Amino acid sequence: MTMIFPFYAVFILLIFNSLTYQFCMKMEMKERKQSTMFRVINVMILILLVSSYMKVMNATI
Repeated sequence: MTMIFPFYAVFILLIFNSLTYQFCMKMEMKERKQSTMFRVINVMILILLVSSYMKVMNATI
């Protein structure tokens, strides 16, 4: 599981970044607001991925 999870995390980040990009283009956001949105969403997704990784690792021990 330790080897699979990093690939899963990268895949999830790529999907959410592409969805965020499409949302920003559809809403015609300014560049500065786009960078803020990307940063906030990426931080939230990273927190969720780290917490799910911890949960998976605790369940396997």
